[in-house]
Amino acid sequence: MNLLEKISIQNMMMKKKEPDKEESPVMGGPVSWVENCEAVSTRFEFDSDGRLDVKLLKDARPVINVMVDSFLSKFFPAGYPYSVNEGYLRYTQFRALQHCSSAALSVLSTQSLLFAAGLRPTPAQATVVSWILKDGMQHAGKLICSSLGARMDSEPKRWRILADVLYDLGTGLEVLSPLCPHLFLEVAGLGNFAKGMAVVAARATRLPIYSSFVKEGNLSDLFAKGEAISTLFNVVGLGIGIQLASTVCSSMQGKIIAGSLLSFVHVYSVVEEMKAVPVNSLNPQRTAMIVADFLKEGKVSSPADLRFREDLLFPGRLIEDAGNVKVGRDLHRAAKPSKLREWKEIFPEEKFILSRGRKWTDMVLEHDATGEDALRGWLLAGFASSFGKTTHDLKSDVLLEAYEKMDNVFPRFLAELREKGWHTDRFLDGVGSRFAV
Repeated sequence: MNLLEKISIQNMMMKKKEPDKEESPVMGGPVSWVENCEAVSTRFEFDSDGRLDVKLLKDARPVINVMVDSFLSKFFPAGYPYSVNEGYLRYTQFRALQHCSSAALSVLSTQSLLFAAGLRPTPAQATVVSWILKDGMQHAGKLICSSLGARMDSEPKRWRILADVLYDLGTGLEVLSPLCPHLFLEVAGLGNFAKGMAVVAARATRLPIYSSFVKEGNLSDLFAKGEAISTLFNVVGLGIGIQLASTVCSSMQGKIIAGSLLSFVHVYSVVEEMKAVPVNSLNPQRTAMIVADFLKEGKVSSPADLRFREDLLFPGRLIEDAGNVKVGRDLHRAAKPSKLREWKEIFPEEKFILSRGRKWTDMVLEHDATGEDALRGWLLAGFASSFGKTTHDLKSDVLLEAYEKMDNVFPRFLAELREKGWHTDRFLDGVGSRFAV
């Protein structure tokens, strides 16, 4: 029985008890009911002002179940696992390991820096000072990395991995600084420079990664719970770092061995973490993979289907099944003026041009081209490549045949893409060159 039915029954009972009174749109008393679910008894009550009061009457679950439920409510989005996209648990597990190893490594690096500077701090002092030594050369690294924002939008997973590699590089320099105390300023400055770039890259890619898991408009909840998990495991990592600094890392050899192991765990965790992220925006690599799957198998892949197949280190590789398309070259390098004129005469409404070379097909987009335009161009290049494999130029008859086929299948192709969760309103090509007519 649902809530409306219960309210209706109580109203009818009240009317039977007071038949002579006129009907009133306001209920005469509170409406309440008790729900029992898995040894949990909860009382719900609407008071006379319409406010809902919830009271736990009985919880007979084992203590471990109560603790797990409390942990999930504090560190996972409301409605988990139904309120997030596939892969969120794996992402969170490796994110926790990543932050734990990173925090432990930061304690060791800070202790080494202070030794190199001529101090003899305790592990606890190293933990406190680690929050202070984040200035100086870090600002220069942040300024330089901030100019690469468009590339990070296009490849957030790649740049997130690069951020952690840079962070470990900077931390490694700090750990090794006691070996050359006379170069303390240079080594520490270079380490902080790398860490400054890492901070900007990590923060800039955080939002598109979180957005990939949004399922019910709960981005703020995802962000808050993700930061809560980061904070929790940063504290755990600091505790581990203090313990290591007091024991096995009291010598330089111990620091090098422990630092190398922590760095390996850190980078491995972020790689596995990024593999779990189902990014649903269109960039050159994901568009090529979608088109290749469609032309080869006749199906449209979802973001979850592609997440483990993405090349996170070299995303610019050409995919033959998708026409070997390369996006973003300057127009004057990609096509001659005569070919541009010919293209616009044949396809005046399209916001892209294709120019086939010996090794790849260049696609240059107009400034206001969307993801749909890029998909049309890529699909056309794929069909044209399959029709004219023996030529090194896109002949008009080949183009017209391929265009007719592309135009016929595109509505169904686009509808399936949207159904799978892809955002087709924009195409993130990084700093690729575009043109205006």
